[in-house]
Amino acid sequence: MTVWSRITEFVQSLGDSLSGSLEGVTGGAKPPEKSVAFTIGMIALGAKMAKADGVVTDSEERAFFQVFHVPEKDSAAVTRVFNTAKQDIAGFETYAAQVAKLFGPKSHVLETVLDGLFHIAKADKVVHPAEIAYLEEVAGIFGFTGAEWLRIRARHVAIKDDPFEVLGVEPETKLAEVKRHYKQLVKELHPDKQIAAGVPEEMVKLATDRLARINSAYAEIERMHTP
Repeated sequence: MTVWSRITEFVQSLGDSLSGSLEGVTGGAKPPEKSVAFTIGMIALGAKMAKADGVVTDSEERAFFQVFHVPEKDSAAVTRVFNTAKQDIAGFETYAAQVAKLFGPKSHVLETVLDGLFHIAKADKVVHPAEIAYLEEVAGIFGFTGAEWLRIRARHVAIKDDPFEVLGVEPETKLAEVKRHYKQLVKELHPDKQIAAGVPEEMVKLATDRLARINSAYAEIERMHTP
C-alpha cells in the first residue's frame, strides 16, 4: 500500500471531522507510519505556505502538486487535507515541530522540506515578505538559524548564485576541507538515504535537484583553485 493510499484511508476514517484531527497523524508516529506522518505534515505546511501572504493562488496550488505527484485515485483525499490546512496559517508551528521530531534538528531531510516550501513560495514569481517570515520561522523550528538560514534562503532568492553559499562554507575555506564537506553532503542527499529516512519517493526529486546545484557549486570552486 502506498503512502497516498494510507492517507486516503486516514481521511475517509475521519468523516467530517478532518479539520480538528490533522495533528493526530503527525504526532507520535512510529515506523512504518513515518512516511504518512511526514507527508501529512508536509501537506499542511505547504498549504499554509501558500496562505502566508494572505492569498492562495492557482500557481501555488499547482506548485504543491509538482512537489507531490499524487495518483489520481488519491488526489481527492490529498486535496481535502490541503484545502482544510490552507484556510489560515494558524498552527503551522505545531506541524513544523512534529515534522522536525521525525528526523531531528538540521536534518538534510528537513532542508529538503524547506526547498519544497520555497518552490511553492516562488510559484507566483514573487516571494512576499510574509512568505519569507513564514519560511524563516519554519527553518528556525527545524534548527536552521543565523547563517544556516541565510544559506538556504540564498539558494532561492539570492541576487546571484554564490557557490560558497550553496555549499555552506566560507570563501576562505581550504579546498581539502571544502571537499570533505562536499562529500558529506553528497552522502546525505543520496536518494536511497533520503527514502530510508522516511522521505516519500515523490519528494526525493527535490533532494536530487539540490544535489545537482551542490555538484555545480563544488565544480566551480575547484575551478577557482586550479592554477
